[in-house]
Amino acid sequence: QGARAMAAGGRGWFRALALGVTFLKCLLIPAYYSTDFEVHRNWLAITHNLPLSQWYYEATSEWTLDYPPFFAWFEYALSHIAKYFDPQMLVVENLNYTSRATIFFQRLSVIFTDTLFIYAVHECCRCVNGKRAAKDILEKPTFILAVLLLWNFGLLIVDHIHFQYNGFLFGLMLLSVARLCQKRYLEGALLFAVLLHFKHIYMYVAPAYGIYLLRSYCFTANNADGSLKWRSFSFLHVTLLGLIVCLVSALSLGPFLVLGQLPQVISRLFPFKRGLCHAYWAPNFWALYNAMDKALTILGLKCNFLDGTKIPKASMTGGLVQEFQHTVLPSVTPLATLICTFVAILPSVFCLWFKPQGPRGFLQCLVLCALSSFMFGWHVHEKAILLAILPLSLLSIQRAKDAGIYLILATTGHFSLFPLLFTPPELPIKILLMLLFTVYSFSSLKSLFRREKPLLNWLETIYLIQLVPLEIFCEIIFPLTPWKWHFPFVPLLLTSVYCALGITYAWLKLYVSVLTERISVRQKAE
Repeated sequence: QGARAMAAGGRGWFRALALGVTFLKCLLIPAYYSTDFEVHRNWLAITHNLPLSQWYYEATSEWTLDYPPFFAWFEYALSHIAKYFDPQMLVVENLNYTSRATIFFQRLSVIFTDTLFIYAVHECCRCVNGKRAAKDILEKPTFILAVLLLWNFGLLIVDHIHFQYNGFLFGLMLLSVARLCQKRYLEGALLFAVLLHFKHIYMYVAPAYGIYLLRSYCFTANNADGSLKWRSFSFLHVTLLGLIVCLVSALSLGPFLVLGQLPQVISRLFPFKRGLCHAYWAPNFWALYNAMDKALTILGLKCNFLDGTKIPKASMTGGLVQEFQHTVLPSVTPLATLICTFVAILPSVFCLWFKPQGPRGFLQCLVLCALSSFMFGWHVHEKAILLAILPLSLLSIQRAKDAGIYLILATTGHFSLFPLLFTPPELPIKILLMLLFTVYSFSSLKSLFRREKPLLNWLETIYLIQLVPLEIFCEIIFPLTPWKWHFPFVPLLLTSVYCALGITYAWLKLYVSVLTERISVRQKAE
């Protein structure tokens, strides 16, 4: 009876957290929104008015449909509700159309679809082994995990201010992770296959899923030393997985294959003409590479090693333009980024195969795949850092080492999203929300691992504290100086490069932790 009462109480606190964050999302309805708002309005109009054969050809707006077919069908379904709010938003020619009803509908659609994310977080919390019996509910690992996921700062500002539909997509991903942890492998595989046909950025983490399913589901047994028992290979299991992937792909791409439009769909999904970096450099390896190139160019001009007349103007003063030509260092091709990403992912995949550690090993590999792709990918968006931060939340409540890495990655990763909200009214909102989330992350994880050594060393602490003066300089001091007119890109450059250092460090630290980890005898037996 006591256990039942506790479970009921547990449901109570989870419901309170979910309702609280939903209320906050409703308060953000009138906030600033980016061009992504118009992107999704345009997709609603395209899917509502045009036949399937024209979806991936329509180009009235510059924001053409460039997500996989499942997302297009999702927009199609939404459009049939949207017409009751304001039919004018569904007119393809109504570019940049906004009305109060349109804003209200689009914001509500994000809040409503987040119910899938809330359910996924609930399932992930069920997977957490509550070895630490906490008297206080606030110190329970499940409670901390629920807050870190439901109230995640990055997801809140990207979806509910900036405007996107990442919530239900991450819901699908976390639900598939939860199913794999519960050994419901086919459900996990199905959810992930569906997710890939909603948004193809999740291909970043596909290697982790592929290897884990092969190792844990297609091979059904291990030897006593933890190595693979080759004879345990199950042809039935491989066939079932193959069927799931083929059926989902056929459902998504089949109609376009019949219409002979598959090449057109693929050219929309993978636009390699967009340049190495996004208009604002994501804080990854290429941001450091670009900054190094800029520094060497300035140095070369000062020392007369370079001829100023031969340097393209944009590469020097244009700052963060999309097509970035390197002046001193070799220019980077899409193939080079692909090779770098592949090489960066490889060790984590080997670890998952040769040092299997169950669901935790899978999560580590998933985070490393997401981070490696973020570090070395082509035209990476700064928002892609959430792909590593959210799954790392699941690891952060299990071990102190992972909690320390989470604090570095989440703090710098979230801070790097600040330039997405550049309007003055949003400045206090983003700073307050970031402070609340960061203070909570530090205090809750610190109390969870209070018996162990400090989560961060002095150097890491100093690095994170320096984000405060950096923000003061970028938001308050710099706009008052005359440099603002000559070098408008400096705040973005500083934010990007400084955050890139922290994210690179977190990536390396996680890799070292995974590669040097020994497998205990108990884990081998499992």
